[in-house]
Amino acid sequence: MIANACGVDFGTSNSTVGWRRPGAASPLLLLEEGKPTMPSAVFFHAEDEEVSFGRAAIQDYLEGYDGRLMRALKSLLGTPLMEGHTEVQGRALPFRLLLTRFIAEIKHRAERAAGQPFDRAIFGRPVFFVDDDAAADAKAQATLAEIARAVGFRHVEFQYEPMAAAFDYESQIRGEELVLVVDIGGGTSDFTLIRLAPDRSEREDRRDDILANGGVHIGGTDFDKYLNLRTAMPLLGLGSRLVTGKDMPSTPYFNLASWHTINQVYARKSVAMLKDLYYESAEKQKIARLLRLVEQRAGHGLAFRIEEAKIALAENRLVSLDLANLEPGLACEVSQADLDAAIDHLVARIERTVSDLMRDACLGPEAVDTIFFTGGSSSVPLLRQRIVALLPAARHVQGDAFGSIGTGLALDAARRLG
Repeated sequence: MIANACGVDFGTSNSTVGWRRPGAASPLLLLEEGKPTMPSAVFFHAEDEEVSFGRAAIQDYLEGYDGRLMRALKSLLGTPLMEGHTEVQGRALPFRLLLTRFIAEIKHRAERAAGQPFDRAIFGRPVFFVDDDAAADAKAQATLAEIARAVGFRHVEFQYEPMAAAFDYESQIRGEELVLVVDIGGGTSDFTLIRLAPDRSEREDRRDDILANGGVHIGGTDFDKYLNLRTAMPLLGLGSRLVTGKDMPSTPYFNLASWHTINQVYARKSVAMLKDLYYESAEKQKIARLLRLVEQRAGHGLAFRIEEAKIALAENRLVSLDLANLEPGLACEVSQADLDAAIDHLVARIERTVSDLMRDACLGPEAVDTIFFTGGSSSVPLLRQRIVALLPAARHVQGDAFGSIGTGLALDAARRLG
């Protein structure tokens, strides 16, 4: 049967839309350049107020158009920033408007690809939008629901993202398995321990099959952040001293290393502060590099190169980070050991979350048949090693890093909404 509801995976780094229909090799709709994934990015052009999305937004930024790039928009949900704004050429752009424009765009592209409108959808959501704050977590989901309805989704429901990935894996197996789904996305790490089997797949109510859910607000953008702080930012003055002997303030570096706060460093007040700090700095060459980066508005470009280095380190022990735009010949070597050291504390928290999940389910490690990995950062070597070590008897399967959730949401939408 052709479903008339879709599944929307609005991700921190990438988004997909799934729609179940017969004869299709995949339920994922092609959103951009013949691809099912669309980077969760918006670029507002300063001169003509044109807006570009996805890969086009990133390309416009990298080509040097004047404007404002926003990425990792999902990270704003449940935070005070959600009610704030960013500025382009003196115009205040509310963050809620940015999210609304992006969700409207992926809906429009999905409908164009499907050749039909969608007014019902199941949206994926992390197990926790916000850690240890139930009110903020509920507000995050409510905000996303309000935005979804505002762009034309008349009926909106939600499904945990690791549950959706479980449904994708369930469509591929022939027998019953107890599966730990490990979804390491751009903003969160989410887990479901669930019993899967082909004869269970059409049940609308799967509560009896779920042994435990868990999650923590750590994802690939956090790995990028701490790799950036460890490798590139010291070359720009992080950890340096002022002539008074005090430490250089770290706030600009942390903002530059976090996707959703990079633009804050470009504000006039921030730039003025950095210029004052240049004269007070004991290592002016490093602060000069920082000022060049800010003047070029190259923070996102550096973040992209850090992300590329992280991805490359899944298969290489050493990569080079080119910083010649800040100073001729400037580069730094980034090693697998650097990545491990930068993210060790984050992986330890993820590891504890999985251990707590197993404890809550009252199961020993030998009970789990399969670990199903999905999400763009599920290939980070240190993370995989630590999780596999917790469940040494389980086989590990790699799902579609960017498509498993959207596929599972499409199956769930067809089952629950028709």
